[in-house]
Amino acid sequence: MPDFATSTDPAVQRQLDRLGRLSPGADILGLERIARLLARVGNPHLRLPPVLHVAGTNGKGSTCAFLRAAIEAAGLTTHVYSSPHLVRFNERIRLAGTLIADAQLAPLLEEVLDAGGDIGASFFEVTTATAFLAFARTPADACIVEVGLGGRLDATNVVPNPAVTAIAQLGIDHQSFLGDTLPQIAAEKAGIAKPGVPLVTMAYPANIADVVDRFAGTVPAPLIVEGQAWSFEARDDALHYRDGQGEVTTPLPALAGQHQPANLALAIAMLRHQRALALPDAALSAAACNARWPARMQRLSPGPLTALLPAGAELWLDGGHNANAAEAVSIAAARVADGRPIDLILGMLENKDADAMIERFAPIARSLTAVPVPGHPHHAPADLAGRARLAGLAGSEAADLPTALAAIRADAGMSPVVLILGSLYLAGTALEANDELPD
Repeated sequence: MPDFATSTDPAVQRQLDRLGRLSPGADILGLERIARLLARVGNPHLRLPPVLHVAGTNGKGSTCAFLRAAIEAAGLTTHVYSSPHLVRFNERIRLAGTLIADAQLAPLLEEVLDAGGDIGASFFEVTTATAFLAFARTPADACIVEVGLGGRLDATNVVPNPAVTAIAQLGIDHQSFLGDTLPQIAAEKAGIAKPGVPLVTMAYPANIADVVDRFAGTVPAPLIVEGQAWSFEARDDALHYRDGQGEVTTPLPALAGQHQPANLALAIAMLRHQRALALPDAALSAAACNARWPARMQRLSPGPLTALLPAGAELWLDGGHNANAAEAVSIAAARVADGRPIDLILGMLENKDADAMIERFAPIARSLTAVPVPGHPHHAPADLAGRARLAGLAGSEAADLPTALAAIRADAGMSPVVLILGSLYLAGTALEANDELPD
């Protein structure tokens, strides 16, 4: 699905327009095009600082945020490649700690497109080549790379010798590319394993763990599994992590949600099972407090959107769009609300499972207002509202976020907790409308 990226910088926009014309306009998997494209710009992926490569259905972005926070707390610098962007294309490429500037981005995009405009590379493949070119030309101590889709055939998987790889939480998503079952999806994610490189994973059910174990064994890659090589426990307002090297105790993550301690623990396990970077335990503790990851159970600050709600109401935002994310976010939302009513604003891309989202929030929410996802094919708001009513919620529809918030305000009663969810693209719209751009 195309990303419809736009920029306020004319030079960047010219290159994004070129990319829109030249790319196939859809997600495509495979390493042949990205390999050809990178070869034409000097194979920058072979000149990166130590790479930490993270796959997963949910939690990989948060894991990357914890990795970045730990590395920077140790006084080191790191590049970060993540996707998708929420508001600005630049969010995908962080150079030594800072989002890439328009003045750097435009000529890099132009260079990649000039070199490979005839290859038919996808939006993500061109973006990946651009990021790797930027990373190779900018000094840093490390490079955090988030898988875009799957793993085995994802464009980021051209990195031949990362310092460590990891798989975060697994769930059903992107079935048309990765398969309809968790073992099929696990096999695709495990495809980031590299010979001799530690592959760190969470604890999975036996049928999934067996798939990952078999794949790692054929590479072969040392498998570092939660519950075997490392473990963690969240108790007494702290995270207690343990592995063969000993125990580390950190504060609980500042990122909201009961699922975040697991993501922090995965990041700690990655850092403690690689040899390219030396980080003190104090940096791991700092990561718990300092990591920021927009649109993941983020409470919005005072701004144009939050001003539309009654005094005392809270506006939260999450880009979760599959059943596993909904499970985690619904638990987090219930904890945040602490007995107050929860009103949902939901917008979802048309290829996502709306019923799976709605059924997980139906037991805790009072209402659901369905909205479109601007610029992207999405579930019709009337259809989402109807599904919500079938699930026992007060379902309605609105033309946009401000209209939805105004309607909730008119019928709020007790000051509610309002949660916007269902799409990272919708989350980007919310952040932009609230003047709260990721930095």
